[in-house]
Amino acid sequence: MTFADPNAHAPATPQSAREIGDAWGKMVARRRLYTGLGLVILLTAFVASVRFADESNAGHFFDRLPHLFDFLSWLIPKDWNDVWRALLDIANPMQKTGEEYNFAEGRVPVWGGFYIPEYFELMIITINVALVSTIIGFIFAVPLSFLVARNLAPSNPLRIVAKRLTEFLRAFPEIVIAGLFSAILSIGPVAAIIAVSLHTIGALGKLFYEVVENIDMKPDEGMKAVGASWSERVRFAALPQVMPNFVSYALLRLEINVRASTIIGAVGGGGIGEELKLSISRGFGAKTVALVLLLFITIVAVDQFSAWLRRRLVGEHAFLLQH
Repeated sequence: MTFADPNAHAPATPQSAREIGDAWGKMVARRRLYTGLGLVILLTAFVASVRFADESNAGHFFDRLPHLFDFLSWLIPKDWNDVWRALLDIANPMQKTGEEYNFAEGRVPVWGGFYIPEYFELMIITINVALVSTIIGFIFAVPLSFLVARNLAPSNPLRIVAKRLTEFLRAFPEIVIAGLFSAILSIGPVAAIIAVSLHTIGALGKLFYEVVENIDMKPDEGMKAVGASWSERVRFAALPQVMPNFVSYALLRLEINVRASTIIGAVGGGGIGEELKLSISRGFGAKTVALVLLLFITIVAVDQFSAWLRRRLVGEHAFLLQH
C-alpha cells in the first residue's frame, strides 16, 4: 500500500531567507516604479493644463505675473492714518476731496453724536446673513439627516429621495446660487441668505446623517420594544446622542458661512464683500486695507468664539487625543 504525500500539491514557498528578501525587493521596486510613473503622468498633465490655461487667458498669466506687485502697490495707502479714518469714519484733516477720502460720509447715525461706522454696519450685515443662514440650514438639516440615515430611515425610497436632495443642494457653490437669486429677487442680503441656506442644508445634512449612522442602537431597540413610533424613537433615542455633535458642526458651519457671505457680497449679496470689491477695483488703498483688517479681525473673533463654545458643549475630551 502506498500513501500519498500530503505536501505533493502544496504551493511552492521560498526555500531561504535570501529568496524571501529577493521577492520583497522586487515587489518594492515594482511599487516604486508604478509610483514614479504615476507622478510623471500627473506632472505632465499638470504642466499641460497650466500651459493650456495660460494660452487661453487673454493677458497670458505668466507674462503678466511680474506686474503682480505693480497692482499691489496701487493699494498701499499714501497715508497709513487714513486706514483708521476709513475704518472709524473719521474725516480727513487735510480736507482731501473725492470718493477715496470721503470717510465721514458713510456714518450711520444712531442717537445724537453717536454713530456706527459704515464698515461696521456692513460687517454686521454679513454676520447676520451667515447667522440666519446657519439657523435655517440647521432647522432643515436635522430632520433631513434622520430620513437619510440607513439605521433610522422610515423607508428606503424616502431615504434615497432625501439623500439625492442633500446632494443636489450642496452640488452648486453658494456664489452660483446667489447670482441666480440676485437676478430674480434683485441684489441684496435676501438672495445671499437663500443661497447660503440652501448650501448649508445640503452640507449639514451630510454631516448630520453620518453622525446618526454611528449612534448606539440599543436605546432605539428599547423604544421599538415598547411600541414607540418613528418620531418618538428619533426624539428620545437618537437625538440626545447626536445633538452635541450637531451643534458642534453647526458652529463650524457658521465660521464657513461668514466667509461665504463675504464672497457672495461681491456678486450683489450685500454686506462687506460688495464694498471690498468696489474698493479694490477703484484702487482705494486706505479703504481696502481697512476692510481687509476688519474682515480678518471678525473672522478670527468668530473662529475663537465658535471653538470656545464647541468645547463647552461637546467637552474638552473630544478635542484631545485618546490613548
